[in-house]
Amino acid sequence: MTQPSVAFDPESEKFLRDRYTVLNELRSTTPIHSYPGENSAGRACTAFVFTAYEDVLFALRDRRFVRDSRTLLSDGATPPPPPQLQTLSASQRNMLLFRDPPDHTRLRSLVNTAFSPRMVASLEPRIRAVVDELLGPIETGLTFDFVQSVAIPLPVIVIAELLGVPTEDRALFKAWSTAFARTIDYNPSMDTLMEGERVTIDFRDYFRELSRQRRVHPQNDLVSELIQVGMDGDRLSEEELLDMCILILVAGHETTTNLLANGVYLFTQFPDQQSLLREHPNLAESAVEEVLRYEPPVQFTSRAIGEDMEYKGHLLKRADLVDVWMAAAHRDPAVFDNPDHFDITRTNNRHLAFGQGIHYCLGAPLARKEGAIAFAALVQKFAAISLATDDVQWHPSPLFRSLVELKVRV
Repeated sequence: MTQPSVAFDPESEKFLRDRYTVLNELRSTTPIHSYPGENSAGRACTAFVFTAYEDVLFALRDRRFVRDSRTLLSDGATPPPPPQLQTLSASQRNMLLFRDPPDHTRLRSLVNTAFSPRMVASLEPRIRAVVDELLGPIETGLTFDFVQSVAIPLPVIVIAELLGVPTEDRALFKAWSTAFARTIDYNPSMDTLMEGERVTIDFRDYFRELSRQRRVHPQNDLVSELIQVGMDGDRLSEEELLDMCILILVAGHETTTNLLANGVYLFTQFPDQQSLLREHPNLAESAVEEVLRYEPPVQFTSRAIGEDMEYKGHLLKRADLVDVWMAAAHRDPAVFDNPDHFDITRTNNRHLAFGQGIHYCLGAPLARKEGAIAFAALVQKFAAISLATDDVQWHPSPLFRSLVELKVRV
């Protein structure tokens, strides 16, 4: 196999400083890159990196690429998690994000019943009201951190109200969610995992008490719906319910926060697109899609090979690993014209930011709605939005594309 002209290390300073240049070069030289890896049993395997759109799409759609690699190994082959990570490990095992059929099918069917399009559509007036409340105190000429002022509170408030948890606890939820999300980043440290264990215990205790209250006094919220929902007599177990609530809360705002902040950052970098949206607010939905393509909040996802196969001359063996880089696929010139240009009028925008196949993001309609409403309201209220500093810092995460802060002047 031809080796890439750049060593691919998503934790390197070069990658974190200029990831799209690195990904573009890898895709153009070695779109299917391999290196010696290690599976969940600690055994040697081949790890692959997919960066071309066609290959990324294939891996996301084909069910031979699985999420739970433990099912590919013989009983006892996977060592148990360390005692200090038992709760975190059990929680993640219950989440549909990390499950495969038939377990994934069952869990998704149950949650789909409660997390319906009707419920999401009913949230639009509230989303608009929250956006107005957050933008209200911001006056022309002010410099402020968009991340703390809008990008964090908007999705936290919306998902908390949807679930039925007090919005006054949003700072607590944000801290817990951030710590939990770090446990699934690229190569998390033991300290990160142990902090994830602590917040998972806190999360579970919180939702256990809330679900107890909802069983006695049901409300018009998602927790009550998840308790009641059932198909053919099936129900979420107590542990599945708690972990589903954690997943919905974390996934329901962490990535949307990044979508909002990344979008506003791009509007400061491409003022012509900002002006275009201001003149044509009907482009807000298209703008959301282009932000998701150009700066996807989640950069890649991982799969394991479920059975031996040959793909484009490469032998992919059972239990081998694959990282599929949506961020690289989104800059593939074979699919996107002028891919390194941010263009909110882009048509046929076939980005993969929400995934594909059975793991397509359950909260995609909600994220799109929040983004479109927030972007339109922001450019309509202010005649210009610009960076207040050239020192823009991104979190050093290969998995998440997120800003530490975003100081802007309006």
